[in-house]
Amino acid sequence: MRNIHVAKVTLNIGAGKDENVLKKGITLLQKITPLKPVKTMTKKRIPGWSLRPGLEIGTKVTVRKNADVLLKRLLVAKENTLASSNFDERGNFAFGIPEYIEIEGLDYDPELKIMGLEAAVTLERPGYRIKRRKVRPARVGKSHQITKEEAVAFIRAAFGVEVQP
Repeated sequence: MRNIHVAKVTLNIGAGKDENVLKKGITLLQKITPLKPVKTMTKKRIPGWSLRPGLEIGTKVTVRKNADVLLKRLLVAKENTLASSNFDERGNFAFGIPEYIEIEGLDYDPELKIMGLEAAVTLERPGYRIKRRKVRPARVGKSHQITKEEAVAFIRAAFGVEVQP
């Protein structure tokens, strides 16, 4: 019950108000994963940025099956190096990839030009289902939650990543 595993990898591309960048982002995410990306919409009105509710400003895709295989490809793009500031206190971590051509198996596409993306990784232990179940959901106990140190140790052991302070 103490074994840690990769629950999901979420890939995100922020496009702002530019529809062309949004379309290119959707195409890029389809090249990286076989899943269909969804568009993210604004929820608040921010007049200074000329945003209104319902405006499409980005795209994302969540990979749950074979997430560790995708994570290995993404970590190679980061040269298997992460900073300790990439990890949060719950053991999850996120990192950015400035150019998609660094990802293993992807070649430069002149239509996409150069684009970057963000990857957010969620780590879990068996038993985390109790917080999401429909009948009698409960909190995960403090001793069962993943700490930052445990997440760093898991990433070093499972993926051979060097975590710098």
